[in-house]
Amino acid sequence: MQSAGGLDNPYNILDLDYPTLGFHCGLEVHHQVLTQRKLFCHCPAGVYSEKVDAEVLRHMRPTLSELGEYDPCALMEFKTKKEIVYLLNKESVCTYEMDDTPPFPINQEAVDIALEIAMLFDCQIVGEAHISRKQYLDGSIPTGFQRTTLVGVSGSIPFRDRKLGIIQLGLEEDSCREVSDLRHTIQFRTDRLGMPLIEVVTESEMRHPYEVAEAGNIISQILRSTGKVRRGIGSVRQDVNVSIEGGTRVEIKGVPRIPMFPRLVSIEAYRQKRLLDIRDMLKQRRITEKSLQYSVHELPKEQIHFRTEKLSEAHIAGLRIAAVKVMGIAGLLSTEVQPGRTFAHEISGRVRVIACLDEKPNLFYTDTDGEFALFPEERTSVRAITNARLDDAVIVLWGPDEDVTTAISETVARLREATVGVPPETRQARKGGWTDFERLLAGPNRMYPDTDSPPTTISPGRVTRIREHLPATPWDLRKRLLKTGMSAVLAEQLVMSPYFGLYWKIEEDGRIPANRVARVLVQEIRAAKRKGGNPEKIPEDAWRKLFEHLRKGELLWGAVPLLIQHRSRRPGADWMAIAAKQHLLPLDESEWNSMVDSVLKVLPLSRKKDARVHWLMGHLQRPPGRIPAKKVAELLAKKIEEQEL
Repeated sequence: MQSAGGLDNPYNILDLDYPTLGFHCGLEVHHQVLTQRKLFCHCPAGVYSEKVDAEVLRHMRPTLSELGEYDPCALMEFKTKKEIVYLLNKESVCTYEMDDTPPFPINQEAVDIALEIAMLFDCQIVGEAHISRKQYLDGSIPTGFQRTTLVGVSGSIPFRDRKLGIIQLGLEEDSCREVSDLRHTIQFRTDRLGMPLIEVVTESEMRHPYEVAEAGNIISQILRSTGKVRRGIGSVRQDVNVSIEGGTRVEIKGVPRIPMFPRLVSIEAYRQKRLLDIRDMLKQRRITEKSLQYSVHELPKEQIHFRTEKLSEAHIAGLRIAAVKVMGIAGLLSTEVQPGRTFAHEISGRVRVIACLDEKPNLFYTDTDGEFALFPEERTSVRAITNARLDDAVIVLWGPDEDVTTAISETVARLREATVGVPPETRQARKGGWTDFERLLAGPNRMYPDTDSPPTTISPGRVTRIREHLPATPWDLRKRLLKTGMSAVLAEQLVMSPYFGLYWKIEEDGRIPANRVARVLVQEIRAAKRKGGNPEKIPEDAWRKLFEHLRKGELLWGAVPLLIQHRSRRPGADWMAIAAKQHLLPLDESEWNSMVDSVLKVLPLSRKKDARVHWLMGHLQRPPGRIPAKKVAELLAKKIEEQEL
């Protein structure tokens, strides 16, 4: 298998036959809602701080569902025996978040925004919003559950030549920010906790990795078009659900950027295909979930001397080292399941999360190659101690006694799952597009009603009032821009820009080339930000004045990038004053005529005509914006031609 690259494949997705694989993908998009206070208390939303006024220590335990059953994900989190430390700042957290006070009535401002967004996704609006509790024992929520409610179901949005189904739109609390996670201790900041969060869940109707990114962009555009969701790092997180024929749903959790989608989901499709290949290989070896045989052996320092640094240090520290011999799986552990990652990484991820053996590497094996392979003499000794045959594999684990016991249990569990195929999991997105185990996939048993919160009635009048003031959809706005002659690329960028409204005011002030205006409002402003400026502080009237100068010819387009960079550092300055100080004012025709004559005296005769014009134009436009580039280029070409005659 090779990865495709280049211009035709900008995301470097894997070369796979996605239709034949039966590739399916859906999205869960979580976006913070722009409100003054949190969802179930009166604490301010969006107030972040590194200051710590107090710490709270918690341990989590699972609770039974309404049907008297435990959620497997909750049980898995309980196995980790985590000590959870919450870092509190008194300006952004109260006793509600710590579960010491019942919830306040739900924030109705957030409900209205959720209803508006649900309508933009063409959802059927619920008559009553009922609050449910969704268990989270990973520590990200101090109560052990997240309060959530549905506001819309069964929606759709235009997508390519079809409709993309929206399963539901929910309103829920955001979780804490993770600070550190080391062994059995995890720390969180609580300033983000409880902020209102929209969740948009699509049908699994994307059939190619590129479609996933496209759908993500459309959803993002709809949410941002309201002007009522937060912007910036951490305000939006996406979960991607991937499956192939014969596999199962795997959730890639918390993907921060849409450009990551295609490579992530293509690698996950490949991973599932490889896991199905491993299942078939085990079937050929007549190894099933029930027939898998293994034995556990201790490896004390009196019995074996390790050269491998980690294992040698473990013996010195008095830690337990144990070997798990598994019959008939030789070669399995070093089988690739993701680019550059083997099946041993599948086990390693499970051991890291559940047994909390998180130092890398956290296991070794007796396969002859791969990242986790033992030295040859160690391999021989381990095989002798465990009486392993040539077709057996031995996995070596080390650490505190209880953690090693958990690691052995999880190793065997993951190998049993390999005989079935693809386990339903939640996985973490990693740099490079590969993923790692995060937790088992949660089931319906983690949801139950919240008896502390009454339902919210959504009256027909309320729905009508919100529907009458819905913003235009991004696809309608895009069509409107395209009618002005703007390119599709710039129209796409301007639709989501905060300067969209300003564009139409500039258009009303007088006709001006649409692409040039859009390029300034989108690309040049972004460039000024990258260089440390604050173009967002430039008043709207000042922007309109800039384009008036351009319309009248008092300034030239070539000077605009430098003008914006200078004014973004001094938002109150005047455009013409900046242009005069930086020598960016247009020259008279007589001046640029004489400039052309002077540069022609140093004309490099060895260059072709077009190359000479380009080279000389570069000299004439220093600094830029003083001469009309098109006219001067024509004049240069004409004079060069006259010289050659």
